[in-house]
Amino acid sequence: MTHYETMPAHGYYKEKYRPHLHFTPEQMWMNDPNGLVYFEGEYHLFYQYHPYSTQWGPMHWGHAVSRDLVTWEHLPVALHPDEQGMIFSGSAVVDHEDTTGFFDGGKGLVAVYTSADGDLQRQSIAYSKDRGRTWAKYDGNPVLENPGIADFRDPKVFWHSSSSRWVMVLAAGKQVQLFTSENLKQWTFASSFGEGWGEQKGTWECPDLFPMINEKTGVEEWVLMIGIDAGGPCGGSGTQYFTGVFDGSAFFPDQQQDEVKWLDFGKDFYAAQSFSDLRDRRVIIAWMSNWQYANDVPTYPWRSAMTLPRELMLTKVSGKSVLKQMPVADSIQSMDNSAPGSGVQLLPGSPHIQSQPDAPFVWKITLELQADSHVEGTVFHTGEGGYRFGVEKGRAYVVRDECVPAFSDHYAAVCTADIAGSLDEVTLTVVCDFSSVEMFVNTGEIGMTNLYFPQTGLSHLMKLESIKGYAAVKDMVIDQRPSIWAENHS
Repeated sequence: MTHYETMPAHGYYKEKYRPHLHFTPEQMWMNDPNGLVYFEGEYHLFYQYHPYSTQWGPMHWGHAVSRDLVTWEHLPVALHPDEQGMIFSGSAVVDHEDTTGFFDGGKGLVAVYTSADGDLQRQSIAYSKDRGRTWAKYDGNPVLENPGIADFRDPKVFWHSSSSRWVMVLAAGKQVQLFTSENLKQWTFASSFGEGWGEQKGTWECPDLFPMINEKTGVEEWVLMIGIDAGGPCGGSGTQYFTGVFDGSAFFPDQQQDEVKWLDFGKDFYAAQSFSDLRDRRVIIAWMSNWQYANDVPTYPWRSAMTLPRELMLTKVSGKSVLKQMPVADSIQSMDNSAPGSGVQLLPGSPHIQSQPDAPFVWKITLELQADSHVEGTVFHTGEGGYRFGVEKGRAYVVRDECVPAFSDHYAAVCTADIAGSLDEVTLTVVCDFSSVEMFVNTGEIGMTNLYFPQTGLSHLMKLESIKGYAAVKDMVIDQRPSIWAENHS
């Protein structure tokens, strides 16, 4: 990979706003995670990548691998544009039984992606016999022609054991279409879902369909995740989901047609995808940006980051099936068992203020609240301003003020979400990196993910205060995290 001729003077992977807990490309543009798959001890992360600009352009598949979902190794670009067009989003699977005939009776990786030639979008495949290090495109591409739909892309493929065949869920305008195949090469239309369902303001993209066991009922249910490029919970991009039943051919939701379930209530959580072939758990990664301003965020020489990998849990809340999510344990587990601030009593006008450690860090807070309590926290505080978050009246919220200098009219945001059940005790896990804040309420009942570009060169403070009513800090840990890049890029 060729670097800029003039790299920042303060060093590779030490640039201003460079995340140190989150995956970023070495340089240039990145968007959707693609081809997430676990194979022979490695987690593969492919991603939409433009290697010649920090803005969206001719799409390739960038590539990285990890053995622990925390530290990542950059690998060469996996898929390049060809005569079929650019390489748009898609998925990767392990062909255990060599249904494709690519692996001489063994097993290997198959990527299923969209070939995009102008407005023509078709589905193609490629395969790897060497653990994803090199790829060969199938001579018979495309394997699924376009039936005349403008937005016909982002195939997510999985093996459906009950019917012993492959299933593809594909974004098709403001709905999804499902196809089946015996060999990943010939596909048969099975059904469609989504017309008039859920949030319809934006185009549907990057679907994912998978089973989960509900932790409350012990019953298997199916989850269908969908990215939408407009109409999200905090403006612009967002990720909604449906729960229901999949019979091998069609998806049947268990919710009302106009009900919208958001996977994350922040402004920068899009195109979430789950890892294929990962047994007994469902782990996702999302693109941490928003199409309202993704091309303009003030980072250099790269643009865009991924969220932390998150483990999904399916549960019941007020009789409805809902997803919870928390970062995988290794990325936020405590390195320091001390609890500074535990036992603090919060009253209006008497904030608890302390020095903020250098990013990245995790702030874990357990609050005991009264019915009328309103508690607010601030990170990257400089005496005024900062990134604010809080709980009040059955809701959680975050407030992101305009960036200085400003780069988008859409950046400033107030994001809110209702908290289910009693507010007597609330836990907040706030993960702060150099240019993002991810907050999780009550062990993942609510997630709020936002980019944040603080003022640099200043000493930052952390503040916790009661805006109204009495509250007590039952437990609090501030845990500074090591850089995931330090060993490789010191």
